[in-house]
Amino acid sequence: MARDSCLARVATGAAVGGAVGGAIGTVYGTFEAFKYKIPGAMKIRYIGKTTLGCAAIFGLFLGSGSLLHCGKSY
Repeated sequence: MARDSCLARVATGAAVGGAVGGAIGTVYGTFEAFKYKIPGAMKIRYIGKTTLGCAAIFGLFLGSGSLLHCGKSY
């Protein structure tokens, strides 16, 4: 049962990290797309790429942080 709990914690951490990273990536990508005057449909592609990249990085870090804290008892 402890492994299921640990796996659930890691999955939850990765999901929360992905959500937070996606939100930050969307805001940052939109800002940069308008700042550098990226034309037309390339804006959507740029914002999407930035959103997915930030979501992946945040999810990875929060998931691995949850994994590190899994074995600790407080």
